[in-house]
Amino acid sequence: MTKLPLFALSAVLLFCLDPAANSVLNKFGLCPMRSLLLAAPPGGADGGDKPADAPPRTFYVDPEDGRDGNNGLSADHAWQSLERVNSAELKPGDTVRLKCGGQWRGSLTPLSGDPQAPITYTSYGKGPKPLLLGSRPRSRREDWTEVQDGIWATLPLEFRRGEKITDLGRSEWRHHQEAGAKITLTHEENTNGLVVRVACANSGQRSNHVQLWGPKVPVEKGTSLDVSFRARSNIPFRLSDIAIHEGAAPWTRFAAGVVRGDVTTDWQDFQVVLQPTESSTTGHLHINLGGILPDGAIFEFQSGSAHVVTPSIADPLDVDVGNIIFDHGKVCGWKKWSIAALDQPYDYYYDGPSGRVFLCATANPATLHDSIECAMKRHVIHQSNTHDVVYDGLAVMYGAAHGFGGGNTRNLVIRNCDLGYIGGGHQLTRPDGVPVRFGNAIEFWGAASDHLVENCRIWEVYDAALTNQNNSATVRQENIVYRNNVIWNCEYSFEYWNHPETSVTRNIRFVNNTCVHAGVVWSHAQRPDRNGSHLMLYSNTAATSGFEVKYNVFCNVTDWGSRYTGGWKTLPEMSHNLWFSTGGVMTNWFGKPIENFQDYQKTTGLDSQSRFTDPMFLDPAHGNYRLAPDSPARAIRPDGGPIGAEMLWK
Repeated sequence: MTKLPLFALSAVLLFCLDPAANSVLNKFGLCPMRSLLLAAPPGGADGGDKPADAPPRTFYVDPEDGRDGNNGLSADHAWQSLERVNSAELKPGDTVRLKCGGQWRGSLTPLSGDPQAPITYTSYGKGPKPLLLGSRPRSRREDWTEVQDGIWATLPLEFRRGEKITDLGRSEWRHHQEAGAKITLTHEENTNGLVVRVACANSGQRSNHVQLWGPKVPVEKGTSLDVSFRARSNIPFRLSDIAIHEGAAPWTRFAAGVVRGDVTTDWQDFQVVLQPTESSTTGHLHINLGGILPDGAIFEFQSGSAHVVTPSIADPLDVDVGNIIFDHGKVCGWKKWSIAALDQPYDYYYDGPSGRVFLCATANPATLHDSIECAMKRHVIHQSNTHDVVYDGLAVMYGAAHGFGGGNTRNLVIRNCDLGYIGGGHQLTRPDGVPVRFGNAIEFWGAASDHLVENCRIWEVYDAALTNQNNSATVRQENIVYRNNVIWNCEYSFEYWNHPETSVTRNIRFVNNTCVHAGVVWSHAQRPDRNGSHLMLYSNTAATSGFEVKYNVFCNVTDWGSRYTGGWKTLPEMSHNLWFSTGGVMTNWFGKPIENFQDYQKTTGLDSQSRFTDPMFLDPAHGNYRLAPDSPARAIRPDGGPIGAEMLWK
């Protein structure tokens, strides 16, 4: 496994005074702020086997000297892999400690604790925070081959078919339609099984407006499946993917695979490799046809079988590559949507069916860069349906979906964590052909309550550093606190939206955060919708109360200080913030740009006790956002006290 360089963190809130050391930290993108080196918590005690009434246990994980066959109950008998952590039968009150200075690739899938006994994921030992990487390296010369002049590609991904899991030939399918979409689904028997016929009058505008649900197919995380089918359509079209989803809320996606080639008027055979991200025995085959199936089309298909398959590459690029990080952030790739569009150095295209990256480069990329990390479209920490979990002192990097992602959560604490270079993976393509990309550093999707995010450092995120959002069902989002975080170089510092109107938003507090350079991020120029903004407050029709934005420093934007769109019968309570920017516009107020801070206050009634002035950071050019002794941000609170993240002024 390729080892990233790591830096040592020696004390809480230690200011790095050694310029030579600071330059090394900056080099690796893991500590761009030399003012904020947060140490990981110390280690804990051993445990033992746990009967129902036994005390909580502590498990240790060491990527170098650990072994997954160990019991994990001491540093000398540590586990080794993230897979062992994910498969452990943890109980409420248990703690998992990852070794400082260690790094792991893949996704952490936490288990739930109890309100009085959360499960904790933290660290032990001395050194840098444990590093969870959502990327796969392609830093060796042999990882690349020149396929045409100036275009280099990673090795092709091939699969060897193994054991048959199930025969799908006689499986029945059902359909869901919404938002005015209308199809008719019927089945017809032939000698090979059931043919499913879909007659389309109107497929709607969004992919979820027409959905096909098929048989259950069991999947195991880490074990790829090959699903075969044959299909034709009187009007040709292209399927996007086939997935395995939970058939009820929260509609968890367990596996997905890209369909290669168009469905034409002739019967064709298709094979789709599904890559499970979670194990499941309850997921159903699922196809989105909304906005894809042409009106008037008659689409016919017949399921085949599902087999286990083995990839030809040990660490395949088996999902979309949403970003390529060269030399720890010195350069990032520019994602394009076809090989033909590659015309500038660092332009790249990910081809799903072959699992290859095609990159425009003047020579073998591994001869030009020491480190090449391909960010994969997965959550680095996938916490759907979890509750009563504490994360403390972890580093989460290079994931192309979300850093912390998942829906239907409660009682989560995320503190003292670092997150960088998150997002960029292909999420969906709009009906007008414009691709939409992930993602957010920390996202609470759907039902979310009683969460705390504090003392985190977040940078270089495609969308939002912090967000809670929902648009799929009636949910409650309440008692969520974001405080004392330092955010820089993200498209949005904070994003929020919640609808339908039957949903509830209550007690959301965004307080004492320092947010700098919204829109100054690796991905801003690549976006079809450039919106660099500290507060991106999209449509909100939910019943809203207790929404506070107070005691924050918001400095510099490319586009908007804040942006509001539809809904919003009850606006956030905003006061005692410091705003400043040398570019952009103060606010986009429901479609109306307001340039001047005083006009913003007068028009909106917001931020009447806030100020627009330079916060006077000590050395912002080098990422030191500590407040100078005479900074105006030191005297804005009602009691005359300082605002912004406490770590910058205490």
